[in-house]
Amino acid sequence: MPRNGKVSAALALCCTVAGVALAGCDEAPEASPPPSTSAGATNQAADSLTGTQKIQVEGHGVNVSCSGTRKGDRPVIILLLGAGDGLDKMAGLQRTLSEKDRVCSYDRLGAGASDQPAGPQTLDDTGKTLTAVIDRVAGDAPVVLAGHSLGGLIAARYAPDHQDRVTGLVLMDATSPTQSADLEAEIPASATGPAAELRAQTLTALQGENPEKLVVPDAKVGSAGDIPVEVIQHGKQYLAALPEYGPALERTWAEGERKWLALSSQSTLTTAVNSEHYIYVDEPDVAVQAIQRVTTLTLS
Repeated sequence: MPRNGKVSAALALCCTVAGVALAGCDEAPEASPPPSTSAGATNQAADSLTGTQKIQVEGHGVNVSCSGTRKGDRPVIILLLGAGDGLDKMAGLQRTLSEKDRVCSYDRLGAGASDQPAGPQTLDDTGKTLTAVIDRVAGDAPVVLAGHSLGGLIAARYAPDHQDRVTGLVLMDATSPTQSADLEAEIPASATGPAAELRAQTLTALQGENPEKLVVPDAKVGSAGDIPVEVIQHGKQYLAALPEYGPALERTWAEGERKWLALSSQSTLTTAVNSEHYIYVDEPDVAVQAIQRVTTLTLS
């Protein structure tokens, strides 16, 4: 992904579109079953998944990677990738985090090495896949979800309906819960040039024209109670490079990050001052420390 200029601004939004509620995710699809239904056997089966392998979710192969060992009552960390990214993108982050915790990541259907979806997907479908992954890699242990971009949106929409499992959230430059409305408000239909291309590509992607075939309408932010939530926004205003509309897009993006604070009474917002969109690449220490901080806070 280009680091600067008009193309960077366009790709950032087109690769991070999202903004829809996850509802009805209580029933998980069939995943690779543990050998026993007892809690001990379930956790043993979950812990046995180390390295990268595919699990079956409703007849589709989902590529999963796990490393590290769960210590005491600490939750399992689940990393959620941005749109268009595969497991290799977060491999360094996972490796560092796994020095202290059990950490897993996965490719959503239509991304990375996972199978293609059978047809159009909703965020409800994506949530069911996430539930299946959690059941397989964490057993009955609690989880902290750490998501970047679209992955952050998925985590934020999933947590309110799964407070029995999700005990903490870290959102790294997650897309706005009102992405479509934000874009339409800042770039009018009459726009031309790069701005017009950005607008058309992003809105089309939101309607399901993306590798995951994921349809993502806007929605309100739900409540996940009082779980610890850290929202991290980028500090380098790379979206401002888009002619005419860039500065407004930066302001709207920042407003979108603030909207996620409604997730919890224990939400905080910080800025990765030296980062563009990929915070965990530009400033990996910021991402690592935030995830470890939230993981520890879940125990208090």
